[in-house]
Amino acid sequence: MSQVVKIQAWWRGTLVCSTLLHVALRVWIIQGWWRHKLVKLHENRQRTALENFTRKEWVAVRLQSWVRMWRICWRYCHLLNAARIIQAYWRCHSCASQGFIKGHYRVTANQLHLELEILLGSGPCIVTECIPLPIKQ
Repeated sequence: MSQVVKIQAWWRGTLVCSTLLHVALRVWIIQGWWRHKLVKLHENRQRTALENFTRKEWVAVRLQSWVRMWRICWRYCHLLNAARIIQAYWRCHSCASQGFIKGHYRVTANQLHLELEILLGSGPCIVTECIPLPIKQ
């Protein structure tokens, strides 16, 4: 082979090697960019799933608290109505022995305190009752 052919072969080899290096570098850059995009996509999916889960849990907790509030309110109104009926009945009631009944009630956060004093001919009778309200601790 002549010297010219050897130089041309060397030059073509250098060009091919340089081109292959540039292509490999570009492929490496594209692969890195794609991996970065996949990581971001995965993080976005995780964040979306977590937000959806959190939203559903928040709604469930909110509904449970509303139901508990409604049940406690219903129970309180029921007991308050019962206390009013008892009060109205005993205020208008006349005992056979001309005795009388007086009393009061107090509603706290978790109990209904009821105190009645019944005065009859034989002596006073004091009734004290604490009725627990069904409140979740």
